[in-house]
Amino acid sequence: MISRADTHVHTYYSGTTNYKALRFPESVTTPQEQVEAARENGMNLLCITDHDAIKGALVAREYAKQYEDFTVVIGEEITTADGEVLAYGLNELIPPGLSIEDTMDRIRSQDALAVAPHPYSFYLNCLKDRIKDLDLDGIETLNGGHVDKFTNTKAQMVFKKNPGRWAALSGSDAHSTYTTGYNWTEFDGCGEEDFRHAIIKKKTIPCGRPAPVITQVQWSIRVVTDAQVMMAKALVGKLEPMPDNPLVTKVLSLPTVKKVAGIIGGSIYLIPPIPYIGAFAATRWLEKKSQALLNQIEYKLEVSNCPKPPIK
Repeated sequence: MISRADTHVHTYYSGTTNYKALRFPESVTTPQEQVEAARENGMNLLCITDHDAIKGALVAREYAKQYEDFTVVIGEEITTADGEVLAYGLNELIPPGLSIEDTMDRIRSQDALAVAPHPYSFYLNCLKDRIKDLDLDGIETLNGGHVDKFTNTKAQMVFKKNPGRWAALSGSDAHSTYTTGYNWTEFDGCGEEDFRHAIIKKKTIPCGRPAPVITQVQWSIRVVTDAQVMMAKALVGKLEPMPDNPLVTKVLSLPTVKKVAGIIGGSIYLIPPIPYIGAFAATRWLEKKSQALLNQIEYKLEVSNCPKPPIK
């Protein structure tokens, strides 16, 4: 039996972004929604890998117990001092901010697996060439959230130059249900043990392609809309505390002026065609930046393949 796994998925337990002055939810999608979306997309296994949190994975696993043919792996996308790393098969939360070496030790102490997400992203926190001196089990050679031509291309180039060193994985890096289903990792067997075995034996197959840009627009519209609803309810005292929902807790902690500013700013963003103009501008920037980086790689490859000059 060949199974399909989405090895990199987020829920609202991932909290909020940390892009300087820009603060908005990473996701407003529930663990239950991600489980249902994965099943609808033909997945047999789902790794919930929230940023510095495992609560969403625990909720998803409990919810998925109703399905005998579906498995949820407890994962975490851990923010280290040197870049992000994915852990699969955790029993306990690993805190952020440690060195990658200390983080790896904690992953191994739980007998969990370690994978480098988007290892050569030029706009996300990643390990880059540190992957070469770490005892990683795998790397993402296809990250569904990276529509630029450089990130996945570079990861695949490094992977091919180091045959047999890592398992190759493809994860959606989905922060919404809109961006799931476009890529996945195939492995022989079913369930978490076979998934783990396939990674250790380096017999995984990365499949699919990054999600279309329009799905990122859909994600952003839902994030803004849901956040506005929560802030509006909080302003009139109708947002009930939910200790298990970090977004509700965050909204309730905001001062009134920030709630009002968030509602106004969100309303402006939702005016057509602003979301689409923003997506177009971001895509153009990614295209130019990635092409410049690809040109550098091509130049380096040309130089390294040149014959040596004759000795005089």
